[in-house]
Amino acid sequence: MNIKPDVSAHFDEATNTISYIVKDPNSPHCAIIDSVMDIDYAAGRITHDHADALIAEVEARGLTLDWIIETHVHADHLSAAPYIQQKLGGKIGVGEKIMVIQETFGKVFNEGTEFQRDGSQFDALFREGDTYMVGTMQGFALNTPGHTPACMVHVMGNVAFAGDTLFMPDGGSARCDFPGGDAGELYDSIQKVLSLPDDMRLFMCHDYGPGGRAIQWETSVAAQKTDNIHVGDGKTREDFIKFRTERDAQLAMPKLIIPSLQVNMRAGKVPTDAQGNPVLKVPVNGM
Repeated sequence: MNIKPDVSAHFDEATNTISYIVKDPNSPHCAIIDSVMDIDYAAGRITHDHADALIAEVEARGLTLDWIIETHVHADHLSAAPYIQQKLGGKIGVGEKIMVIQETFGKVFNEGTEFQRDGSQFDALFREGDTYMVGTMQGFALNTPGHTPACMVHVMGNVAFAGDTLFMPDGGSARCDFPGGDAGELYDSIQKVLSLPDDMRLFMCHDYGPGGRAIQWETSVAAQKTDNIHVGDGKTREDFIKFRTERDAQLAMPKLIIPSLQVNMRAGKVPTDAQGNPVLKVPVNGM
């Protein structure tokens, strides 16, 4: 925990996602967390402005990219992992429970047998406690299901990337009503994160500026313990499950859930038709 990585945040206004470049303080090696590929869904047009900004920073700083990490299979934005890998190298990693996601949504999108449901689209499948290296800096993965079965929090030195396990204290927590989600599991996962040292820096995957405040993405374990509106200040598991279940029943589906799931369960690759053309499906009444 004595290692203090350099963290550079890139906010994507279209999806309220924060992507990160995490640099080993003792070498020119880095990782990218939760990249974004731009999509104009109405026009069926994909571009890479957000990813290009990440790539430009890595190149301008003379960094070597070791890892492209997905904290989970996002339902609100598309991953740019393979595009970044093509430009900079690095391994693409996700939690091993990706196979649960692939099995579930392989059925929803009526994917054929050519769609592998074994996580083989990724270079690495992380399990609880798995470690990996970013230069000389060791990272490790914490299994944090609840929002989705494949959610993981990644810890490097004195920083942790929370994915959707937590939002900023005034934002609370993420929904649990997607297939495989579970409010009780999310509460337990949050407690695991809150067992990290109080001064651990926590970086969020999303922020929506509650109450009109400026967008923020960094907090601490101590602040979450006392101030998180959903789990802080001693709120019980039963209270959380009741609140989360009632709240989730009022939420609309994310605008980009249909393209996001198809792309992200493939490690950021856009599916293709029989002629090799990129194409997305819209399952009617399937979500």
